[in-house]
Amino acid sequence: MPTAPPSLEAFLAPTLQPIPLIPAIAALLALLYLSGAIKLWLTHRHWAIWRTLTFLIGCGIIMIVMGAGVEGYGLRMFSVFMFQQLTLMMAVPPLLILGRPGTLLLRATPHSGLGRVVLRAAHAGLKARVSRFVLHPGFMIPVFLMSFYGIYFSDIADALLPFWYGHVGLELLFLVSGIIFTVPLMSTDPLPVKQSHFGRLVDVFAEMPLHAFFGVIVMMATVPMVDFFATPPAVWDVDPLADQVLAGGLAWSYGELPSVLMLMFILVRWQRDDAVTSKAKDKQEQTDGTPELDAYNDYLHQLRQRAERYGP
Repeated sequence: MPTAPPSLEAFLAPTLQPIPLIPAIAALLALLYLSGAIKLWLTHRHWAIWRTLTFLIGCGIIMIVMGAGVEGYGLRMFSVFMFQQLTLMMAVPPLLILGRPGTLLLRATPHSGLGRVVLRAAHAGLKARVSRFVLHPGFMIPVFLMSFYGIYFSDIADALLPFWYGHVGLELLFLVSGIIFTVPLMSTDPLPVKQSHFGRLVDVFAEMPLHAFFGVIVMMATVPMVDFFATPPAVWDVDPLADQVLAGGLAWSYGELPSVLMLMFILVRWQRDDAVTSKAKDKQEQTDGTPELDAYNDYLHQLRQRAERYGP
C-alpha cells in the first residue's frame, strides 16, 4: 500500500502490485487484438480503425485502474475500490464490446494448425447451452446486481478483501459480470441468441433503478458497511464514513452515466435498424409488388361483384 495521502498524482503514479494479474491480462488482450487487426490490414481486408482504438482504450483503462497507484489506495479506501468496480463493470465492457473482438477472432484466426482448434472452440462455445444460459437476462441481471447487493450486504467483502486472491478475484468478477451484462445489449458479434431491441431496453430499465438505489443506501448508511474499509492507514487522513458517502455517490452518479449512454445507443440502433428494414421492404415491394395486398384487393373485388350480381 502507498504511504502518501491520496491525491490525483498518487492515484495515477505507475505503481504495479507484486502480482499484476489483471494488467497483464489486459496487455495480453490488447496485443492479441492488435495482431489480429494488423493481419487483416496487411492482407488488405477491411477492419475499422475506430473499433481497434475503442478496444485498445478499454484495455488501457484496465491497465491504469489496476496497475497505477489507484490500485494501492483501493486496498483500504471504499471510494477508490468502488471507482475501480464501476470502471470495470460499467465503463470498460462497452469499449471492449464495440471493438467486436469475436468477429475479429473469426476473421483473423488461421484455419489450420492451432487456429483450427481455436475456431472450433469458438463455434462450439456459440452453440453451447451454457452460453445461452449465461447471456439470458434471468442470469446476467442477477449476477450483475449481486456484485453490489450480494457482496456489500453480506460478509463476502470482509471475507475476501483482506487476501490478495480475494481482492483480485472480486475485481475479475466485476469485469466478467459487466461483460456478461453488456454483451446482449450492445454486441454485434455472433451470439447464441440475439435479443430484440425492446428486450434490451427492458434489461437496462430493470438495472438502472436498482443500481441507483444501492448508491443511495450506501450514502445514507451511518456505520461502515464493510469493516475492512473502516480503518484506513492513519497517515492517509481519511474519514471512513465520509469516504463511504463518496463511494455511494459514485455508485449513484458515475454508475448511472454508462447506463444512460447504453440506453441512447440502443435507441439509436433500433431507429437505424428500423430504417434499414423499411427501406429494404420498400425496395422489395417495388420489385416484387405486394402479393398479400393484391390478393386481399382481389378478394374484396370478388365480394363486390357477388353483391352486385345477387343483390344485398
